[in-house]
Amino acid sequence: MIRLLSLSNPRMAQAFIDYMASRQIDVQMTPEGEGQFGLWLTDSQHQVEVEAELTQFLQNPNDRKYQAASWNMAESRRNVLSYHSPSFMSMIKAKAGPVTLTLMVVCSVVFGLMQLGFGQTILEAFHFPAFAGQQWQIWRWVTHAVLHFSAMHIAFNLLWWWQLGGDIEKRLGAGKLLQIFVVSAALSGAGQYWVEGANFGGLSGVVYALVGYLWLLGTKAPQVGLQMPKPVIGFMLVWLVLGFVQPFMAIANTAHLVGLLSGVALGYLDASKWNRVK
Repeated sequence: MIRLLSLSNPRMAQAFIDYMASRQIDVQMTPEGEGQFGLWLTDSQHQVEVEAELTQFLQNPNDRKYQAASWNMAESRRNVLSYHSPSFMSMIKAKAGPVTLTLMVVCSVVFGLMQLGFGQTILEAFHFPAFAGQQWQIWRWVTHAVLHFSAMHIAFNLLWWWQLGGDIEKRLGAGKLLQIFVVSAALSGAGQYWVEGANFGGLSGVVYALVGYLWLLGTKAPQVGLQMPKPVIGFMLVWLVLGFVQPFMAIANTAHLVGLLSGVALGYLDASKWNRVK
């Protein structure tokens, strides 16, 4: 589910919900405390349309079309102001497709097993190819991305994977997200290994690839409907630079940089394709 905004007037919010329902688009309202009510879009494929309509609604909420929609929908609603708080899992699933969710589960299971004493066994099986012959063990080029070494490490990576990867999968499909994952995991892993060896792991190289991909695609092909907010781009770039200049934390900086560049390259290629068929 995608949070649109919060309003202090539930009847006003209901008018917008009714109008979108008349267009077969489901928007839900949830109480948020202190007199505020949140509006949530259940299907991200309608995000651009709903946000455009919401802008018009906020400029003129008393327009006759909204009032008419409320009258027309009143008889079909069981409860005029029925608030359904979405469960945590429904919110996770609403934004993420099967590839996004599967990788989140895999990373979580691997992390759990590592905490239960299987860390060395998993590391030996999943690390980036480092010894003779391991380069032909194809899984190693991507499985290093599911290794995480602290709760903060995995929480940070899975949050961004869900947020960014979920958007890509919902808009462009599971195949595209899987392609970005495989390419960026292999390239970021190779870059990090070349600089510092095979003692690394984590999804952050892939996360930076998602940042680069959305950045380029949103800039060069905005008609696709995928955008990267500038504050998020700024935050991720600052974090990337800090990783190189701080001496205290063990961060796979080269993996981040190569991941970002691989995402930019993939975004550029896809933007070019979209612009050719426009």
